[in-house]
Amino acid sequence: MTRGLVIRGSRNIFTVRLPPDGTGAAAELECRIKGKVLKGVESFYNPLAPGDMVSLEADGDHPGTGRILALEERRTVFTRFNQKGRAPQILAANVDQILCVTTPASPPFRPRFLDRVLLQGDIANIPSIIICNKWDLFQGDPDIQERLEDYRRIGYRTLQVSALTGEGMDELGALIAGRFSVLTGQSGVGKSSIIKALVPGLRIRTGALNEKYDRGNHTTTMASILDIPRWSARIIDTPGLRRLVPSGAGPEEIILHMREFAPLAGKCTYGLSCSHRIEPGCKIMEAVAAGVIHEDRYESFLRIQDELL
Repeated sequence: MTRGLVIRGSRNIFTVRLPPDGTGAAAELECRIKGKVLKGVESFYNPLAPGDMVSLEADGDHPGTGRILALEERRTVFTRFNQKGRAPQILAANVDQILCVTTPASPPFRPRFLDRVLLQGDIANIPSIIICNKWDLFQGDPDIQERLEDYRRIGYRTLQVSALTGEGMDELGALIAGRFSVLTGQSGVGKSSIIKALVPGLRIRTGALNEKYDRGNHTTTMASILDIPRWSARIIDTPGLRRLVPSGAGPEEIILHMREFAPLAGKCTYGLSCSHRIEPGCKIMEAVAAGVIHEDRYESFLRIQDELL
């Protein structure tokens, strides 16, 4: 029996990287779960994700394959709620940070998606960084500038980059150096292009935008770990998400995980029973009126609450 790192997986077949041998080479095995049942994953839509550490045994009768025997305890888990399966779906395990990619144009800037990823990161206790790619297309839109500034105000790091021109890529490299990150975002924001800029010569497919709907097409079909040698880093590249429903917190708990909302939790006239919609003496609505909470963040809060009811 040995330990291994899950690199990718689909349909319950997982590629697991073994520790380097005496020559420095790291073999990979195609593995299935022994007995098809893995302790500790019963509540999840998928049993394993890139970043998981597992115990396994090689299959002597079938070279290059193995059987996964057990899952090691996860340090962090980045999930979303899978509405089809009605259960949390693991996107990445044991990561140090979330890199949420957005764009100022092509496709349009979508702060509501950012709000969901940032919320999920805070629920999971994983630091999140906003990466605004395609900054070469930015035309000075004050609304985008204002929203990015507000994210910085409430404590999120933001970085403007262009995978096409190279702007900001060294700064991004410094942010990922020596760390294990997950790269997420909607289709078309250029996640694969960012990877190619970080690892010149890497053969990875990039896609064109769907002009009719001004949104991207999927080019990454499954989450997978990629090594970034120059920066001694690893990144989990995930398929583009159309939307993200947060998991791990009920509708009444969302307020505790949106960082500018949390200090006001329980301080409304109606306490924790306040819906933050119509009640007099609601501290959340007062904070929105005073500009302490951005009105768009408040709208995101209400929409997420409604989805989780």
